[in-house]
Amino acid sequence: MIHDMQAVDADGIQLAVYVSGPRDAPPVVLVHGYPDSAAVWEPIRPLLHTRYRVIAYDVRGAGASNAPRERTAYRLERLAADLKAVADATCGARPFHLVGHDWGSIQCWEAVTDGALRGRIASFTSISGPCLDHASLGLRGDRAQTAARPFGAGVRQLLKSWYIVFFHLPMLPELVWRCGGAYGWPLWLLMTERVRTPRDPAQLRNALNGLKLYRANFIDRLLHPRARHAHAPVHFIVPLRDRYVGPALSLGLDAWIGPHTRDEIDAGHWVVLRDPARVAASIDEFIATLHHSSRQTSGDVRVNIIG
Repeated sequence: MIHDMQAVDADGIQLAVYVSGPRDAPPVVLVHGYPDSAAVWEPIRPLLHTRYRVIAYDVRGAGASNAPRERTAYRLERLAADLKAVADATCGARPFHLVGHDWGSIQCWEAVTDGALRGRIASFTSISGPCLDHASLGLRGDRAQTAARPFGAGVRQLLKSWYIVFFHLPMLPELVWRCGGAYGWPLWLLMTERVRTPRDPAQLRNALNGLKLYRANFIDRLLHPRARHAHAPVHFIVPLRDRYVGPALSLGLDAWIGPHTRDEIDAGHWVVLRDPARVAASIDEFIATLHHSSRQTSGDVRVNIIG
């Protein structure tokens, strides 16, 4: 895939950014998760970049981007500032559509619920990555979330989240990644997701640095959730067979995000690799609907359950 690569400075951290598509097309910014790099979007990029200016970047600590050593450098507010730096450098003042997968979605929620990019984010597509504040409030018994979710959904999600506890253990996660975990990652994806993917030479680096994402944010957000309201239209792509993020986490959020759309797909967590055409079509349809309704405010976007 041919695309332009550039370095964007984010408060002293150099982020590797990859851009393709017509310069005058609507910008779409793609943010990857853990333990991936921007390469996870390569199957989707060609399906979008004839109609959009497609922008992806390696988040701090991943791919070709710099990796600060301090755990605090991976806090959500810092990640949201990285997104703003990338958007400023590649989109200028133009509004952009935002798509996040896994940890990419988690950090995008920070930007979508913060005032720094209000009016700049034209839409947000969330794939398998909840807002940590909303998730924490749900665990605390938020009535709207509890009422909208199937009985026992909270317990099932806690069981799915075993890896979060594991990633907080000292030294053991690093040992697992170093002693074959990184090398065997493509085999894990093949066994659990039925996805064939080439081995990433930066896989160990992505995995080790990315542990700081969990350690810098989860406990703090669990203990101190904030009231976070979205300022852009939201679209969920929900893999129904996700072994890490249950479908119920995207239910019962109307009070925080207003009317929104939801597309349920019979797929696993790495749906972006397993079914890129389906994901690209869902993103494209959502954006097209918004452009068709461009004279309406984001609060007027209808809930449309696709599929």
